[in-house]
Amino acid sequence: MLSYRHAFHAGNHADVLKHFVQVQLHLYMNQKDAAYTYIDTHSGAGVYALDSNFATKNAEFDTGIGPLWNRSDVPPALGEYLNLVKGMNPSGKMRYYPGSPYVADQMTRLEDRLRLFELHPADSKILADNFRKAEAHRAEQGERARGRRVIIERGDGFNSLKALLPPPSRRALVLIDPPYEVKDDYRKVKDALEEALGRFPTGMYAVWYPVLQRMESRQFADRLKRLPAKEWLNVTLTVSTPGPDGFGLHSSGMFILNPPYTLEPMLREVMPYLVQVLGKDAGASFVIETGTQVTGAAAARLGNSNGPRVPVGNARRASPLSGTGSLRLPGQAMPQRSAEKAPTDAAAGAKAGAASRAKRFSRPEGGAVERGEGRPVSRSRDNAAGGNARPDERFDPSRGDNQPRYADQRRPAAAGKGAGKSAGPRREGGPGGEGARPGRPANGRPRSGGRG
Repeated sequence: MLSYRHAFHAGNHADVLKHFVQVQLHLYMNQKDAAYTYIDTHSGAGVYALDSNFATKNAEFDTGIGPLWNRSDVPPALGEYLNLVKGMNPSGKMRYYPGSPYVADQMTRLEDRLRLFELHPADSKILADNFRKAEAHRAEQGERARGRRVIIERGDGFNSLKALLPPPSRRALVLIDPPYEVKDDYRKVKDALEEALGRFPTGMYAVWYPVLQRMESRQFADRLKRLPAKEWLNVTLTVSTPGPDGFGLHSSGMFILNPPYTLEPMLREVMPYLVQVLGKDAGASFVIETGTQVTGAAAARLGNSNGPRVPVGNARRASPLSGTGSLRLPGQAMPQRSAEKAPTDAAAGAKAGAASRAKRFSRPEGGAVERGEGRPVSRSRDNAAGGNARPDERFDPSRGDNQPRYADQRRPAAAGKGAGKSAGPRREGGPGGEGARPGRPANGRPRSGGRG
């Protein structure tokens, strides 16, 4: 589908989160002298006029860059992003807003390379024209030509990504920002990242995504946590309580694989400020999650093994080992209804192990979770061995995000006299192990999706 135009949503709260984080990633990459490649899979038009018919139709910039424009108390890290936006508005009037390609062009150095992809024919042409004008302006100012520093292609960024990895310099920053018009975009993002990590595991990958009511959106961050990256960071910003009609974008997130070590403490400083300034009601909040690659037994519980998949995140609980019920998890075969089939030794061993662990606390998989509503928040302790967050030891019935949970256990019916040793596996509910939920999902359609 090619109906999406980011000009309708330029400068909104989702753009503020996305481009503010992007600026920080560039600053970190610039600390080393070695050149790097910036890859933008869904570039958009590059620059947007906030006084155009597109932007003024819904005036979404009033939810993002607008409230920040004249603030004098901006945190230093957020000020670097705000100064970049003001730099393209020398008159002081808020007229132009940068897309991710322009942010990258301003933040990268002469030795760095930009590879930009855009599938929409109109936006692809505007993107090329904008960079052509920018190069002409630099030439008038006496700057030397940058040669093939910036390459713009009209095409599918998902398919083009594999040809660019690994880059010659062995350093790369990849931004994936599709419009999420169709449900398939969520799968494409995960598949593209999985292949990219296989080709170039040390690259830095940043993904913007909307937080919506649809199941694909609510489970998206949990699926990305399973990717084979050494570390990950997930941050979401919610500006208001979702409306009853389900329309509008109230929350969005940035998921970074192999993030800078400086990013998390900086976000803890800036996110409360953004909630305070951009928040519309008591539903405004933010969530920060960090974690490491999950391996071993934890990976098996998350479904990274060849065995049955276990529901995580917002998936309904079920017993994937029971072989009955209407719910089939991704990757699970159709249940075998033959009552005569005896359980295998491996299945019986797994059941026995699960029974021995009954009534132990179930810990959320993934990492530390930090939630905030415009005020400092405490961070749960990490489990260094597995990268898992330990549940808060204080039991508070009013809180549901980190309360200890117990695994459900059911004993089989007593075997009759003369029954064999293998009377069938014991039935039990699926393990608790839900990943830390990235904040309250917002209702609405992806009216403010990616690109730019």
